[in-house]
Amino acid sequence: MILPLISTIFIAISAIFVALGWVAVAKRNIDLHQKMMFLGAVFASVFFITYVSKTVFVGSTAFGGPEEIKLYYTIFLIFHIILATIAAVLGIIALISGYKNNLKLHRKLGPITSVIWFFSASSGILVYLLLYVIYPPGEVTNVFRAIWGF
Repeated sequence: MILPLISTIFIAISAIFVALGWVAVAKRNIDLHQKMMFLGAVFASVFFITYVSKTVFVGSTAFGGPEEIKLYYTIFLIFHIILATIAAVLGIIALISGYKNNLKLHRKLGPITSVIWFFSASSGILVYLLLYVIYPPGEVTNVFRAIWGF
């Protein structure tokens, strides 16, 4: 299936723009920082739309790897979902605080958010690899059955 690959590419591009935003702000290039972070948010949003569309219209892919590592995969997946949710919420707050020039909050929240975002994006790429590359894909089913097996 092509949609999981496309959404994974979008999240990887988002992470690259966030990294470029870090570099820009470290060099005190605020205009470039804003542009890179905006593009990071755009690609993250496109990822999310693609991911949700695939989940709603097609379904979720269950883990197709060996049964003896399914529990570890599930724990890792839940960790990824929690990180992604936290990163999304903090990312929205960081973007809004930056655009509203609330620099005290933005400077405090931005670095934390970026680190969480990188872990989320990296773990998301690993989830893709585990689901579609390293092991054969499992059945396509609803999201609860794909994660929990029921």
